[in-house]
Amino acid sequence: MNCIAPSLTALLLVLSLISLSSSSSSYGSESHISAPITKGLSLSFYHSSCPEVQSIIRKELKKIFKEDIGQAAGLLRLHFHDCFVQGCDGSVLLDGSHSGPSEKDAPPNLSLRAEAFKIIDGLREHVHRECGRVVSCADIVAIAARDSVFLTGGPEYHIPLGRKDGLNFATRDATLANLPSPSSNTSALLTSLATKNFDATDVVALSGGHTIGISHCTSFTPRLYPTQDPTMEEKFANDLKKICPEANSTSTTLLDIRTPNLFDNKYYVNLINRQGLFTSDQDLYMDSRTSDIVTNFAFDEKLFFEKFVLAMQKMGQLSVLTGGKGEIRANCSVRNSDNKSYVSYVVEEDDDSKAEL
Repeated sequence: MNCIAPSLTALLLVLSLISLSSSSSSYGSESHISAPITKGLSLSFYHSSCPEVQSIIRKELKKIFKEDIGQAAGLLRLHFHDCFVQGCDGSVLLDGSHSGPSEKDAPPNLSLRAEAFKIIDGLREHVHRECGRVVSCADIVAIAARDSVFLTGGPEYHIPLGRKDGLNFATRDATLANLPSPSSNTSALLTSLATKNFDATDVVALSGGHTIGISHCTSFTPRLYPTQDPTMEEKFANDLKKICPEANSTSTTLLDIRTPNLFDNKYYVNLINRQGLFTSDQDLYMDSRTSDIVTNFAFDEKLFFEKFVLAMQKMGQLSVLTGGKGEIRANCSVRNSDNKSYVSYVVEEDDDSKAEL
């Protein structure tokens, strides 16, 4: 790892960015950057069967975020953790069963917000009440993540829909293998995500999701104790030690110290100022393969938004189930075959949604 600190000139220049970049995008109402659409997905998938699905979800999320904007980060993270493990199939939502623990029980997912799971199933209730059981939980997770970005100041963009819910969840080992830890360096991140066809720009852009949200102390205190990571800015490190006085502290802190509830490019400004919370964050600026990308995003929010949208559209289509594969769950946390109330709840899928596969 290259631990050379940025020059004083660079630091002062970057600090000036804090007042320059707008808090919301002038990028337009929609992204015109689009990843190739996977067969079986469509931008108009629910045009006939549930035309109001996206407006229903956005309306509910606006109410939720008005009460607690922090839930946006939880929903965005839920989408990441779903897609990177076994694909975007809603498997992270499933509870465990007599056959074994679920993905929820794997260490990387233990810190997912319990409220995020409740919100997704609440959205499912609203949508199914309006349209019948035609919209999958996997699609609801994807829409909620997109809206979480937009409603906190990020870009508006289209996502293709038509995912089906998976019938199985991944094992603990598979979950661990597919979710890089906060202690991962850039080499580990690039290697892991290259297997999913993400390049260095995608990796840096997706990491920008850390511009909103919180973290538990245990995810970053190895950088503080027993020896402080020299890549951490001194005051930043001292402030973190006050929040987490011990390595196993149970407190939480903000991922982005500048604009914690606003989806913007300040995350990258933090990295240039050596104020990234995780090793996986800070090393993106310290590594020569990604440092220029970090700098470009720090100076150009529109560029970050464009690359983030493209990476999210790609991620949202990882190993999706479509057509006759998978199902549309009547309860997001339970497979239909395990759901005792399933028979009385089922309604027929709209023929139009099938025709659009």
